[in-house]
Amino acid sequence: MMWLTAAVIALLTAAAVVLLWWPATAGLNGDKLVSTRLDALKIGLSIGLGSGGVVALYLSWRRQDSTERTLAHQQDVHTATMAHQDRVAKAAEHDAAERRLSELYLKAVEQLGSPQAAVRHGGLYALERVAQDNPPQRQTVVNVICAYLRNPYTPPRETSEPRPLGIRRPLLRSTTIPRTPTPQPDAQARDSRLQEREVRLTAQGILQRHLYPGEDPASPQPTFWRDIDIDLTGATLIDFMLPGAQLRRARFDGATFTGYAGFGGATFTGDAGFDGATFSEAAWFDGTTFTGHAVFDGATFTRHAVFDGATFTTHAGFVGATFIGYTGFGGATQGELAFDPTADDASPRDEASPDPGEGAL
Repeated sequence: MMWLTAAVIALLTAAAVVLLWWPATAGLNGDKLVSTRLDALKIGLSIGLGSGGVVALYLSWRRQDSTERTLAHQQDVHTATMAHQDRVAKAAEHDAAERRLSELYLKAVEQLGSPQAAVRHGGLYALERVAQDNPPQRQTVVNVICAYLRNPYTPPRETSEPRPLGIRRPLLRSTTIPRTPTPQPDAQARDSRLQEREVRLTAQGILQRHLYPGEDPASPQPTFWRDIDIDLTGATLIDFMLPGAQLRRARFDGATFTGYAGFGGATFTGDAGFDGATFSEAAWFDGTTFTGHAVFDGATFTRHAVFDGATFTTHAGFVGATFIGYTGFGGATQGELAFDPTADDASPRDEASPDPGEGAL
């Protein structure tokens, strides 16, 4: 292309000189002829130089454009390479974090199956840490804790039955009546139940800590786990307390509340089911808000059942519920109500309201 361009410029220059040299000087002689031919030569050379300059400028522009395109391409390649490396690094970091999370989660779940209570405690605290540091895993961790609490459990007897007074033991061993050894209580089994009781209280404490938004629900504390469902169907719960808690759906169908049950000031944004639940001590639902359905059909309240100031937004069912102690619905706000309770005297007791600070509350 360079040689071709040079040839074209030379041809144009020669053509211009010839045209100006011969036709333009026809009929001239002397000084005018010489002067005119010199002018023709200058014009031809100027045309050649000008054409060469234009070509040089064009080539310079092409070189600059090519350089800029090369630099831009290199910059694009560098940017794409850095973006790819960044994606690879983030993917590797995410995979490593997910791997650590999975290992910690699996190890914690394995610890819950340990025969040693201390190891089960550690598993619960490890799960709590997993949920606190990884919000998407909070519902999964709560499901595991609830599944642990749903395992069959019989609380140990607080005190052993005393031997009846006034019964004398024989001084001499009878030779005719065979003596059967009195079975001794299994101290090891009792200790195991006591240890399991502490593990369950730890599991309940984790739920209590993280379902409570704090004094100002509009600005919940960092430990609050939002929009959590719990399923404690058939669980044995010991002094189960969720005062002021906020949760979505809750199922306590057939659960046994050993000791006090405290839900005062709690908020259920979804349905709350207590079908067939048994409350062995006072049950506190004062100021509780049930946004969804609240179902207590067939529940048994052995002692006080306090619903003072509770809010039932949609439906509240107490069909077949048994109220043995004090029953209070003072100031309760209710929507559709299905209330057909039974009691030992076919009506709720007419007693003074119990002290809200009684017992564990």
